[in-house]
Amino acid sequence: MTILSMSGLIQPVDSPAEIADAAAELRRAASEAEITPNEVLESFESWAKKLDARELDEIPGIVFLRMWLRRGTLEPIVVRELGANSLDGGWTEYGRAMCRAFPLGVVGHWPAANVEIQPLLSMTCSLLGGNAALVRIPRSLVDLTSALMERLIESDPKERLTRRIFMAAFEHSRTDLHEAMARAVDGAMIWGGSEAVLQVRSLPFPHWARLAVFGPRMSVAAMDAGAWSNPEEQKTWCLRIARDVWQFDQQACSSPQVLYLERNPGKSTEEFVSNLRIAFENEDRAHPRRTIAAALTSAISRARASWLLDDPSHRAAFPMGPDWTLLLGSGSDLPQPVQGKTLTVLEVDDLMDAVSKFDGNIQTLGLGMADREKEKKVALLAGQRGVDRVMKLGRMHTFLPPWDGMDLIRPMVRMVRHVSSAD
Repeated sequence: MTILSMSGLIQPVDSPAEIADAAAELRRAASEAEITPNEVLESFESWAKKLDARELDEIPGIVFLRMWLRRGTLEPIVVRELGANSLDGGWTEYGRAMCRAFPLGVVGHWPAANVEIQPLLSMTCSLLGGNAALVRIPRSLVDLTSALMERLIESDPKERLTRRIFMAAFEHSRTDLHEAMARAVDGAMIWGGSEAVLQVRSLPFPHWARLAVFGPRMSVAAMDAGAWSNPEEQKTWCLRIARDVWQFDQQACSSPQVLYLERNPGKSTEEFVSNLRIAFENEDRAHPRRTIAAALTSAISRARASWLLDDPSHRAAFPMGPDWTLLLGSGSDLPQPVQGKTLTVLEVDDLMDAVSKFDGNIQTLGLGMADREKEKKVALLAGQRGVDRVMKLGRMHTFLPPWDGMDLIRPMVRMVRHVSSAD
């Protein structure tokens, strides 16, 4: 059975037996010869270069994927998570013991369909641990993923890496195929909304299988009075915010849905909002939306109308179409996310008040701060209130561990501890 070939990068599957056979082939491929993180990194580095092609530039997240695959990004992560000597499969000294990472075996991946490059991001995490990857590809991502995987095959002529990958395309409703995947794996990385995550977690995994779950959350941006009111830096901050909103069409868990601006007595936010509007217009021209679902268009229209009708002090800025929206007001309560490049901008008296209302559902807090001491206090309170990532604005999507409070590679390996019998 050919796991991956130029004629069948992603296999449509229709029976549990096909998945069971694919998993058995993956397990054989992984057991025949180990692959070190260094070998994986060599293929990834070549893959990143081949993804730098004009015909791929319109794929959402492609720039991020190219950066992620670089050795300069991944090598420090491998060393930190797996040990100083892990790159060539060596043992690392920990006190009187030696530790070494060993793969779990076959890792299943259930990516969300709303982030185009997520199947590949998830897959790379398990491959770096020496595992084989059994990846479920949502139907909507088949063509896009095929285009990206073609470049990986070109980067791996000896099939050291690609023979460890099987990508299965089947409908979300095929419970029998989801169950077959679960029975066949030794670990799983699960992404998506609450319903999808709960469905996958309830599948019949082996009792030894390890699960890494990245469920639905939202993210927030915030700026202190000194940062947003600095006229020399306003345009740069606004550009960073717009880029965080535009990546992944604001559907990722790391996408900012609200921006809190700490009041500066005697200083109006009008100039900042004007610059933010210009940044949104420029980003829209540079990266226009090609299509939009009717349901999202309706949600954006309802959000605009209800915002302006609910409170006479509310304002808004948006074009005639549903391309982007700024909803302007005040208060520290978290608004209901709309997505579709809809950012709610709220003035607050103190950022600490807004952060104190976080309820554990906030994944990333993007900050623009002039007061370094206050930033430390905000970050500490954010961590206490359940935030897992505190990032600079413009870098909210940076896919580096810990992610959702967890490492990305280590959960899918076994860290074997060896204490010499001579000691």
